[in-house]
Formats: sequence, C-alpha cells, structure tokens
Amino acid sequence: MQTRRIADLGVSAIGLGGMPMSIEGRPDEARSIATIHAALDAGVTLFDTADSYHLHADDVGHNESLIARGLASWGGDTSHVLVATKGGHLRPGDGTWTVDGRPEHLKAAAEASLQRLGGDAIGLYQFHRPDPAVPYADSVGAIRDLLDAGTIRLAGISNANPEQILLAQEILGGRLASVQNQFSPAFRSSAPELELCDRLGIAFLPWSPLGGIASAAGLGTRFAPFQVIADEHGVSPQVVCLAWHLAKSPHVIPIPGASRPASIHDSVSAVDLTLTDDELATLDRV
Repeated sequence: MQTRRIADLGVSAIGLGGMPMSIEGRPDEARSIATIHAALDAGVTLFDTADSYHLHADDVGHNESLIARGLASWGGDTSHVLVATKGGHLRPGDGTWTVDGRPEHLKAAAEASLQRLGGDAIGLYQFHRPDPAVPYADSVGAIRDLLDAGTIRLAGISNANPEQILLAQEILGGRLASVQNQFSPAFRSSAPELELCDRLGIAFLPWSPLGGIASAAGLGTRFAPFQVIADEHGVSPQVVCLAWHLAKSPHVIPIPGASRPASIHDSVSAVDLTLTDDELATLDRV
C-alpha cells in the first residue's frame, strides 16, 4: 500500500469511509466487520467515521463503535491505524440531518466519541459542518481547545470553503491537518478548496469520491470515458476514478465508502494504476 501524509503521520493513500455500514441500507454487523478486516488486510490505515453515522436517535455513534470493534477483533497490530471522526452534524432519528457547532456541544461530542473509540486521544477530529447559527471561529476554537488539551491528536474541518480553511488554519496556529469536502467526477465545485490545500500542504480527503461513476457503465452517459479507460486497463471505472483522484495532488487521500469486502479490495487497487497524461486530460474534461 502506498502512503500519503496527514500532518506528520503517514497513512494509506486510500482510506475507508465507514458511513455505508451504519446508515440506511446498512448490512449486518458480520459483513461490516469483515469489510473492516479486509481493509486492514489490504493495508488500509485510515478509517473515516462520525458520531452522526447512525440510523436512530438511540444509536448515536453506531459507526464509531463498529469500527472500534472491527479494529479490536482483527488480531493484528493496529497501533499505526488512524481513525478520523467528526462532530457537529446530528441525526435526530427521523431521517433528517441537523447541525450544532456550539463549542460546548463539540467538546462534549468529542469526549463521547473518545469513549466509543477507546484509547487516550482521538487520532483526527474534524468539525463536520458549519453551523449558520454559530460563528465559525467559535466552533473551530473548540477544536483548538481539544487539540491543546490532548483530547485529539490532529484537527481537521469538513465541508469548508476557502475562507473557512484559512480562518481555521489561523485559529489552529498552523495546525490544520486536513480538509474533508465532497469531490468527485459529478461534484467538482470543491476544486478551489483542493487547490488551496495543495498550496498549504494540508491533506484533502474527498468524501463520496465515486460520485457519478455508478452510471459509467452506460456508455451514452457523461461519465462514459471512465468506463472506456477502465476497459482499456482491465479494471473497474471506480478504480479509474480513484486513480484520477490520486493524480490530482499528493495531498489527496480519497475515502470511498464500503460495506462489503469486495468493494474495499477493488478500491485499494487504484494505487497500482497510473493514468497517462492524455487519460487524465480526458477525465478532467468530463
């Protein structure tokens, strides 16, 4: 497995997004644990989760607890694994999503996440989504306080614009480790944030990185070039998509979601695919 860096920590160039294992349509726990173990077997050392990855109001933190159980039951050394979680986004249990960026909420949420994940500190804690009712500086200030207190080892933000990235970097005293935004073939509006992270040397973690690729098999669709290039290399269009992400910048670390071993096995093979300049140019034009 190739590695990339989040701050001073080396992690696998492809991570695993845990969300599909805990929200609508989630599989049984045995399959989810098998998926986590398959990722570890393949060399994945970055797992992304959040306290809001759950279904009902009484199972907050479902995915955090699931990943903790998966890591504990693997049997190998997981001391080098980075679990990245998030706070500030909530699911009341009725299928909706809400936000709470109050400092007191974020600090309490981080402590609860730490209890579920175990250990003496959260590896990477990310402010999940800006709260329009709370000044962004106040929310990020809470993340700084958690960092200073040692509750978290690394600090990140998610769903942020360039101004918020720069503000967070300032508030954190240059210690912003990562930015997690939606970015995919179907959703490229976070390109300015990716470019800013590249300039600043901050890890950029695209969430939902495979957006649009599910329709690639239809050769009449906008995303058909992913399928065409995939056929030429004998891989899936998802692998081509992740290789395209990796070619964007050495600071990009995609975190495709998975809920079955075959999915993560396919995803990690993207580190072995090098696309030509012509192929990348074609995909950039899609």
